[in-house]
Amino acid sequence: MNLRRLRRTLALVFALAACVVHFWWMRLHGPMTLERRARWVQATARGILSSLDIHYQINGQPPTHGLVVSNHLSYIDILVLSAEMPCFFIAKIEIGGWPFFGKAARAGGTIFIDRSSLISAQSVAKQMTERLKLSIPIPVLLFPEGTTTDGSHVNRFHSRFIDPAISLGVPITTAAIRYVIEGGVEEIELCWYDDETFANHIWKVLGVGGFSARVRFGQPKVYPDRRTAADQTHEEIALMRRQMPLP
Repeated sequence: MNLRRLRRTLALVFALAACVVHFWWMRLHGPMTLERRARWVQATARGILSSLDIHYQINGQPPTHGLVVSNHLSYIDILVLSAEMPCFFIAKIEIGGWPFFGKAARAGGTIFIDRSSLISAQSVAKQMTERLKLSIPIPVLLFPEGTTTDGSHVNRFHSRFIDPAISLGVPITTAAIRYVIEGGVEEIELCWYDDETFANHIWKVLGVGGFSARVRFGQPKVYPDRRTAADQTHEEIALMRRQMPLP
């Protein structure tokens, strides 16, 4: 283990311990409402990013309500987007079984989806509708690709879980994320895709040199139907990624 990995590993352990202490401190000082849970996730994400030396740059205005849709490269996306804005994530059910991170996601109000189950999909749509109706400044965040990619393209967006926002007539905001690594290293080195294990990827992240995340938010819009919303937000995010300056 090189010194960078050792330093980041120790810092990450301390950051995770601090987030547990913070959660229980919050519980002692009032009920853990959905808003407080989302803000706990935000504080946790900031602590983890700091421990891993991950910096991020934001362009545009993060929304405070409605639905946010983003491309998906890695679990790091969740940390970066949470650090900038408290939000409720839609995540695959497998994440709920991860050591520590699964429990943290549940504690933070994440909605889990089993993509092989129609009943699960219906339940998620209902929960999304309930969250979108809440009168708190917390948006719902969705990765419509349904999986992570290697960054070479943005997969076609699935429209099923965009439907709750369409039905309620709430705005949808795009978010494009890209990773920039020092020394001209390609973004794919930070992407988590195909069958790579979480353990192997986090080990790689701990050893990567200086890198940062760049996020660009679009303007919130209301769309007439879910397919139009899926296609137009996909085009917008793909364009924003192409327009992001590289070092």
